[in-house]
Amino acid sequence: MNSRKKPYHHGDLRITLLQAATDLIAEGGVESLSIRKLADKAGVSRTAPYHHFKDKNELLCAIAEQGFHLQDQLIEALYENAKELNPVEQFERYVITYIRFAEEQRETYDLMYGRDIWKTGEPTQTLQEVSRNSFRVLLNWVEELQAEGVFEPSLPALRIAQSAWASIHGLCRLFNDGIYVNREDLQDIARTSVQLLINQNYPAEAEK
Repeated sequence: MNSRKKPYHHGDLRITLLQAATDLIAEGGVESLSIRKLADKAGVSRTAPYHHFKDKNELLCAIAEQGFHLQDQLIEALYENAKELNPVEQFERYVITYIRFAEEQRETYDLMYGRDIWKTGEPTQTLQEVSRNSFRVLLNWVEELQAEGVFEPSLPALRIAQSAWASIHGLCRLFNDGIYVNREDLQDIARTSVQLLINQNYPAEAEK
């Protein structure tokens, strides 16, 4: 019997390495991740990861990029499955989905929006593009809701999107950092946050 390990397909190995790296940071944080530890966990040679990631920074960027793709998929599914809800309820569902994603993918979320890449690291070009596209999804939705009267029509859609994102991200940080610990309050907090953001004349504006 041939006892040698079945060789990885080039693309499969990258996926395997990303999953192993994600597991490592989930277990011990970003500081616990190194190319050597990654190779050991994935069961490959110490040089194998370098065929896919030139250094730790590029690896972290790839994990964050994967996180943005996952987050976008969740939001897209929410958008498709919440069409029976009114616009305000849809946006409440978005806020809750966003916060739960940040909680369930805590270490990845920290990479996606944290200083390890954006301040002390160096974001790759593809990560920058993916992150901008992710924000553009929110901006496009804000523009749609603004047209329906949910958000104040006289304000720039970009500023509304930035304010909404800042509010939601702040909630994520408060929950993930252990400042807010009562998970049963999540839905009420999300609903209140949305009420503070929406046009106070809605639904009167939508009925015009």
